Amino acid sequence: MAFDEQLKELAQRRDKALAMGGPEKLAARRAEGLLNARERVDQLFDAGTFLESGMFAASNRPEDRLTTPADGKVAGYGRIEGREAAVISNDFTVKGASSANINIKKLKHMKQTARKRGIPIVFLGESTGARMPDVMGAGSIGSKDDPTEYLRMRETPWAAAVLGHCYGSSAWYASMSDFTVMRKGAVMAVSSPRLTSMAINEKVDPEELGGWRVHTGVSGIVDLAVDTDEEGIAAIKRFLSYLPSNHTLPPPRVPVPEGSGAHAERILELLPESGNKVYDVRKLIECIVDEGSLFELKARFGRAIVTGLARLGGQSVGIIANNPLFKGGAIDVDACRKVVSFLVLCDSFNVPIVFMADQPGFLIGKEGERLAVTGRVMNWLNAMCLVTVPKFALVLRKSYGLAVSNMGAGGNADELAAWATADVSFMKPEFGATVVFGVRPEDGAERFAEAVAKMSRGTTAYDMAGVYTAHAVIDPRETRDYLIRMLEVHELRLSGGVGEHLMRTWPTTH
Repeated sequence: MAFDEQLKELAQRRDKALAMGGPEKLAARRAEGLLNARERVDQLFDAGTFLESGMFAASNRPEDRLTTPADGKVAGYGRIEGREAAVISNDFTVKGASSANINIKKLKHMKQTARKRGIPIVFLGESTGARMPDVMGAGSIGSKDDPTEYLRMRETPWAAAVLGHCYGSSAWYASMSDFTVMRKGAVMAVSSPRLTSMAINEKVDPEELGGWRVHTGVSGIVDLAVDTDEEGIAAIKRFLSYLPSNHTLPPPRVPVPEGSGAHAERILELLPESGNKVYDVRKLIECIVDEGSLFELKARFGRAIVTGLARLGGQSVGIIANNPLFKGGAIDVDACRKVVSFLVLCDSFNVPIVFMADQPGFLIGKEGERLAVTGRVMNWLNAMCLVTVPKFALVLRKSYGLAVSNMGAGGNADELAAWATADVSFMKPEFGATVVFGVRPEDGAERFAEAVAKMSRGTTAYDMAGVYTAHAVIDPRETRDYLIRMLEVHELRLSGGVGEHLMRTWPTTH
């Protein structure tokens, strides 16, 4: 065959692959306001940087070979804000992006390359699950020989978007990722509502099975819900901007935005003097970190605690802060799960952690015990012991009970500073008055106040500093400068800004 004929064939095959499932299916997606698999890749990567892998892959079943361009998964490499990354973008227009032998090989190759070459991988999910009849029978699903297929060693960041129906492998990888964003209207579950209905002999509503409210507020698997594909991909790019390309590097540093640190005076306006009054700790955080840098994760899950990535002086940090706006800041089971997941993320990718304590203890009651709250609390403390990145703790107002240690005191942080407003004890003094002295408010205001005063002794910031539990007592308005300076002091100089990653094999969902 002459060169011109060979090049003509190449062009024709490229055109066929780029046509995906055909003009009618692509038009239908556009009418719904959805991006197709290749448009999503274009949104993710810097213009002109995408290098495809497996464009000419197709089903290994003879009857499907001509109707499965790229075998339903677009894969390859590109740059995100100048940094290399890998991608798997599921093409729903080709057999519902179902998983089969050839496209699984593409997925494995992307994962292997990302791991070996130290680059993040992004999963843009939308899939009907496993392709049938390909996977039926012992010769298929029963003959798998890859015990490490779903192993996570956290060598590189994984980010995923749930952008449509995600069943089977697209749900697995979304659940395994360090960050997962979900478009409202998408559904993620083990199996489709139809199959689930057949299995349990009951009609299943897709939203109730695995909609965004379920996964952002109940399961906690999804970090963020968005309205459009474009917003979801933008969120992935922002998440990755806080992290290094792999675990052997410190996070990238960026210029400090203008106006950072200008709102310190607002802290005293936002912080109520009474420990019984609530406030939104996110507003305090925004007064401390670099302007516009707070990127909250799992905002609808375990809301008594805020977890988020931010920057201080251009350096990435992780924030763990009690939020009295929800449940008075009392820590429940979901909050415990959320914190452990975040500790694993930060320690795996060399991000220093800042704790901000204002909590009345753990939320007690029958529900918590049934959900194994004591085990969750111990998981958290165990994880704290394994963290090897710098940890800094602040006591803002109250901090009571064992949770004092969970929030960084008790030697669990490299530096502990108490705001002048801090109060630390075993429990709220009013409760202690009743437990210790048997006095209740109805027994008389004067008698109760006397008992409360006795239980309030030795609980101030200066009492903590006096026994060197707190290393400093600071004006709340000094917090930003204090933390930036401590980041300089505790830089991981001996290891090039890299921790030991003792939690890199911690389970992917907690």
